[in-house]
Amino acid sequence: MAPLPPGIRFIISFSRDQWYRAFIFILTFLLYASFHLSRKPISIVKGELHRYCTTLHEGQVEFSSWSQKASGSLHHQPADNETDCSWAPFDQDNYQQLLGALDYSFLCAYAIGMYLSGIIGERLPIRYYLTFGMLASGAFTALFGLGYFYNIHSFGFYVVTQIINGLVQTTGWPSVVTCLSNWFGKGRRGLIMGVWNSHTSVGNILGSLIAGYWVSTCWGLSFIVPGVIVAAMGIVCFLFLIEHPKDIACSSSLAVLKGCENGTHRFRLQKQVFTDNKNKPLDPEMQCLLLSDGKHPVHQNHVIVLPADGGSSTAAISFTGALRIPGVIEFSLCLLFAKLVSYTFLFWLPLYITNVDHLDARQAGELSTLFDVGGIFGGILAGVISDRLEKRASTCGLMLLLAAPTLYIFSTISKMGLEATIAMLLLSGALVSGPYALITTAVSADLGTHKSLKGNSHALATVTAIIDGTGSVGAALGPLLAGLLSPSGWNNVFYMLMFADACALLFLIRLIHKELSCPGSATADQVLFKEH
Repeated sequence: MAPLPPGIRFIISFSRDQWYRAFIFILTFLLYASFHLSRKPISIVKGELHRYCTTLHEGQVEFSSWSQKASGSLHHQPADNETDCSWAPFDQDNYQQLLGALDYSFLCAYAIGMYLSGIIGERLPIRYYLTFGMLASGAFTALFGLGYFYNIHSFGFYVVTQIINGLVQTTGWPSVVTCLSNWFGKGRRGLIMGVWNSHTSVGNILGSLIAGYWVSTCWGLSFIVPGVIVAAMGIVCFLFLIEHPKDIACSSSLAVLKGCENGTHRFRLQKQVFTDNKNKPLDPEMQCLLLSDGKHPVHQNHVIVLPADGGSSTAAISFTGALRIPGVIEFSLCLLFAKLVSYTFLFWLPLYITNVDHLDARQAGELSTLFDVGGIFGGILAGVISDRLEKRASTCGLMLLLAAPTLYIFSTISKMGLEATIAMLLLSGALVSGPYALITTAVSADLGTHKSLKGNSHALATVTAIIDGTGSVGAALGPLLAGLLSPSGWNNVFYMLMFADACALLFLIRLIHKELSCPGSATADQVLFKEH
């Protein structure tokens, strides 16, 4: 008998359940990356919506808005509309306020809708809810770009499009976090979700590259192409998303016990029961994998039979009930200011690079992706540190403490040249995105399955929506304030961002003190498993 090829041996070394987990991980990653891909074009196109041209020779033009700064000379802006290359209504002196209003419209609608989205999402099938949101988001993202082809210059048209798009995009985050948490236990949650949360940065990078490709020639396609991608991923979601392991008779944390479940009872592991060769307890995630492989039996003295979820225990949690979960309010307010900083960079960084380094819209958009590259490493680093220390709040606090002076350094040395800008983009991206990524993923999942819920599995989407919805209030304020402050100088924008980081840290002080004074208390409930 011939030996199996190495590739086949690798494939069969994983169980059916593990392959399904990997599939859901990748699918939800791509679904939410497409959402962020559609949010990025507005920041890339800003430099194209407002620019001035002066006639040089026959058919030749130059961009005077930034070339004047590069040369240090002052030229009068042409009064003749024929030499104005901006897109009305963004051709006025208050264009920064108008562009800021576009960001605010989207993000304010997103923040308001997020509170409702979690409540609705707990009561509807995730697959249908998410599919609807992606199809609608794709349509309205593309509609913004159609304004170019139909020569629409109404400010109200672009504002309304942004508002509706912000509302429908709220279907995404609670849905994907709930789905992923259904498939993965608490063990190594910070690492798993830190890697998974890089979809934010990947989406931003792809959105920048796609939008930048067409921004200088046909900026309408910078929106239409991402819109088509989001809608296409919505169809993929409808065809392939599996909400819960039990939907396909896959094992969750209690796979081996599934055959004993008769619909009247469910089971809970009372303590860690598996050990490795050195008789050391394995973490919960490894237990889950061993159970799915069926390699280790479960001893009866470690299993207790509990009444099946029923009645009020399966009812979706109320808004006020979710707020009473310890830590929800503190982390929500922290995220408000952390997301303010992150989204200010998301929507205004390309324009800042254009002004400081004198690059065109496409080059600035491509360079701004380095901030998201740093964000990928920051999110993973935050997850690894918080898993090892078992201290989520302290990890966030440390990165916030380092982020504030880093932002000041960024504002100072980024004007010294392209190399300095690149270095600070990577460092700032890691420190700014780390706490934001950790709170919106691992922390939200921890709180949504907190031991105070006593097994109620219908709280995760609501808790996630409350935390991210509160953070989205800051996301709405940040770009708006940047639009108001940037005319008086970019230094004022950075001072605002540093103040926001300090406020974010302030709201975590009580939780940090509790973690440091009571080691291990933050994860005392992680040895309990429950069927979601």
